[in-house]
Amino acid sequence: MTSIGGAGMVDWNLAVATATRLVRPGPEISREEAREVVAELRRHAKAAEEHVRSFTRMIPEGTEPEDTPVLVVDRTGWIKANVAGFRELLRPLLEKMEERRSGGAGGAVLGAVGSKVTGVEVGMLLSFMASRVLGQYETFAPATRELPASADGGGRLLLVAPNIVHVERELEVDPHDFRLWVALHEETHRTQFTAVPWLRDHLQGEIQSFLDETDVDPMTFLERLREAAQSLAGGRPEGEDGEDGGRSLVELVQSPAQREILGRLTAVMSLLEGHADYVMDGVGPGVVSSVGEIREKFQQRRARGASRLDQALRKLLGLDAKLRQYRDGERFVRAVVDEVGMDGFNRVWTSPNTLPTKAEIARPEDWITRVHRKAES
Repeated sequence: MTSIGGAGMVDWNLAVATATRLVRPGPEISREEAREVVAELRRHAKAAEEHVRSFTRMIPEGTEPEDTPVLVVDRTGWIKANVAGFRELLRPLLEKMEERRSGGAGGAVLGAVGSKVTGVEVGMLLSFMASRVLGQYETFAPATRELPASADGGGRLLLVAPNIVHVERELEVDPHDFRLWVALHEETHRTQFTAVPWLRDHLQGEIQSFLDETDVDPMTFLERLREAAQSLAGGRPEGEDGEDGGRSLVELVQSPAQREILGRLTAVMSLLEGHADYVMDGVGPGVVSSVGEIREKFQQRRARGASRLDQALRKLLGLDAKLRQYRDGERFVRAVVDEVGMDGFNRVWTSPNTLPTKAEIARPEDWITRVHRKAES
């Protein structure tokens, strides 16, 4: 993985090595069983593609969007893929922080700490995440020797086999149904980006605008990063018992301009996650016989969370906000489809101007009025 980066604010190679060393072992499974799981996930990914296209009607018949790879990976594969993506996406922010580090008051301290320590801390956080993600559509995915991506340098679907097996055993659900159910969610994300050509560039533009506005002090960023990493080692995150329950990393870098951008990003992510949940459950009854049981148990698992440490880390990394995105976005999609049908809902993909605002996610009727009623009047 020497191609994914070296010196700077973060030693990405060391982040990969640390995360790979610290990540929890996967569930016990024989080599033959592992091969069967991988083969079944690949079959389900292919089947899910047709189910999602038919249900969403996002891709007109007779058209074929750009293909993107579907990769079944282990936890180490997920770590390597995400480090490559993070490095590209965060490059402008880290270069800016590097400049401030060399000229600011904290430069000497940060120079002593070094990119290797930061790489270890990033690796610790990645090791935490790597055992929890079931699947992921990587929107910004530079190709590496081990991990291909689409021709334009972005887009691949990852299914993390050991995590899927772990959760299906934990929930005591039918493994074949659960694997297809997960594939339906992730395939919906792939369909969103392959069927809507402008969506990737729009999202990347918003993220880069957010990072361009970032003027966070490198020492502050490093302290928050260390706080997250130390909590993995058993330390207590600052503010864990305070009024706000600890601040997320995202909350460190919010100027007024950033809050506006973050509101738009939150709305888009709520739409994408809620739409995937809606499609997963909409397709489910026809092809996943135990979808009701799976959904109920999975929702209980989400709501339960885990240990106090896990909950603190979820807050610090902004994962609680992601859980709200699933819930709020699904409510938005369901309300719009109930009112104007699937084709009426699909107007959301027309252009950036038809995406819902954060306020409209909470009040779907306002989006319907803006996009449908005004267009008809």
